[in-house]
Amino acid sequence: MSTWTPDLPRFRLFDAPSPLHRLPRFGAAIGGRADVWVKREDLLPLAFGGNKLRNLEFLVGAALAEGADTLVTVGRRWSNHCRLTAAAGATAGLAVHLVLSGPATDPPNPGVVLDEMLGATVHQTVTDDRAERASLLGEVVDELRATGHRPYVIGVGGGGALGATGQALAALELAAQAGEAGIRPSRIIVPSATGGTQAGLVVGCALTRQATAVTGVLVARPEAEIRPVIEATVAELAASAGVAVLPSAIELDASAFGDGYGHPTIDADVAARLLARTEGIFVDPIYTAKALAALVAGARAGVFDGETVVFWHAGGTTGLFEPLD
Repeated sequence: MSTWTPDLPRFRLFDAPSPLHRLPRFGAAIGGRADVWVKREDLLPLAFGGNKLRNLEFLVGAALAEGADTLVTVGRRWSNHCRLTAAAGATAGLAVHLVLSGPATDPPNPGVVLDEMLGATVHQTVTDDRAERASLLGEVVDELRATGHRPYVIGVGGGGALGATGQALAALELAAQAGEAGIRPSRIIVPSATGGTQAGLVVGCALTRQATAVTGVLVARPEAEIRPVIEATVAELAASAGVAVLPSAIELDASAFGDGYGHPTIDADVAARLLARTEGIFVDPIYTAKALAALVAGARAGVFDGETVVFWHAGGTTGLFEPLD
């Protein structure tokens, strides 16, 4: 087992590992031909949980090391990453400004309410256009600097090699838990939006040398757009970790994409209800349920026969209460 410890500033946001446990009733309901487990990143301790806390430990660590007094990041109005950035900032004593894609809702949507409850200053664009959001981000950062603040800008989703470092450590955490449980996961299924979580898990699994595949289920961007991002992140992180990773290790599944990010699908809704009614676990329709739908379809088609599959519950549970198209 690898004992890799990155030599990077880190601000601890949680202590205990997220739970790993078997899903016996759910597994039986989708055919019983795969041993299905879940990694409960949604139970990490801050602000309704979520895997982005792992990225933020290193991103906040870098911000503090640089002497920043403010975190600035971007996302959609329901962004798990943005909510957790607000929570991390509150924990670290840093101001937080969030630049969110619009349009704003009346009354404010649950994501914005929670962001503001955590103390974040929310700036929303008129539309959901990325260029408009990028322009507003620049204005916010310029204003902060002009008024004497020291902002640290975090990219969408907290991706990149620095944030993905936390996800590589999560793969090592999983390997240790799996060893204690007497299993060896053959596959992780994870929702892939900005690609940072998948990239980190790919590198972390390479460090374990246990031949665990990582299947990223596309939920936000098409493969042609996200694959180069993941490849670049994997290459940079693998180099810093001292491990070789082939491009073929980046597996992407577009089967559950539907009409794109923020647009639920019937299959995702059916999968989410099945998990809730067999195991008492909720997943959100925007993100995690689509990965679950891909798991259900693959299991019923026999794709995962004989495998030990870990479903990576990335969080985002508050998305259950979002008004969606």
